Amino acid sequence: MEVLNKKIIFVGGKGGVGKSTTAAAIAWKSAGKGHRTLLISTDPAHNLGDIFDQSIGGSTTNVSENLFALEIDPAIETDAYIKGVKANIQNVVQSSMMEEVHRQLDTAKASPGADEAALFDRLISIILEESDGYDKLIFDTAPTGHTIRLLSLPELMGVWIEGMLKKRQKTNENYSALLNDGDPVEDPIYDVLKERQERFSKAREILLDGSLTGFVFVLNPERLPIEETKKAIELLDQYHLHVRTLIVNKILPDDADGEFLLKRREHEQQYMEMIRKEFQKQEKIYVPLFPHDIIKQEHLETISQYYKEEDIVR
Repeated sequence: MEVLNKKIIFVGGKGGVGKSTTAAAIAWKSAGKGHRTLLISTDPAHNLGDIFDQSIGGSTTNVSENLFALEIDPAIETDAYIKGVKANIQNVVQSSMMEEVHRQLDTAKASPGADEAALFDRLISIILEESDGYDKLIFDTAPTGHTIRLLSLPELMGVWIEGMLKKRQKTNENYSALLNDGDPVEDPIYDVLKERQERFSKAREILLDGSLTGFVFVLNPERLPIEETKKAIELLDQYHLHVRTLIVNKILPDDADGEFLLKRREHEQQYMEMIRKEFQKQEKIYVPLFPHDIIKQEHLETISQYYKEEDIVR
């Protein structure tokens, strides 16, 4: 499985296809090879604690040898993000205006995209400041739509910040020419924006580096996951983020018997053929449906055995 060679791996897919289990199994395999691995959940419906049968939460937790896990809470990250913005503008905004500015910032917490912006800020911190402590970072992302918004943020925010910087630079130049005898004006907000621009640029560079970062999508042999995966790959391609690996999960095993399952397998084969035709450019790993829930570490070991180079069907 070529994607296992990457330093950073994002695992995405439709809700309910086995995304968290797949991310956990990939992380388990990585740790088993001796790699110090951090598994990060950005899905608000965190499942990692259930999979490893222990409380994880927002602090990095050692769940087994070489394997650490972290569940990021978007609400907590949004609060921290807004507090950071308030701190940045503390010495910039007039004290008489601070109450109104704080009110607007508190209102902004509920605005569309606030969670994604705060969440991505945390991911940037992990990727830029914490990744040196690990050999592998595995991200278990929220369902498809959230994943696309999250991964497209570096480009979108980069464009927005560039526009803001140009406006402030022009304003500063005009102000300097009119009132400051041509001397440059100190602008703390410009400095903050410039710093954020550099962080977004570094994050985007890492996401686009195919030697560092890989993207895996998980799907089941059913129409809706297939259609959603197809759209997601096309959208991410527009941002030059290329999904090269698919894990086809929960396939009926060959020894499943009974009239109902036989009919279901016939139905399933139509979708398996659709997957082969629709995703010819992606490497594909096939994982069967198990007769039990994946709730023990030995189950992760069983699943991870399917992630081998020789099992790939292109």
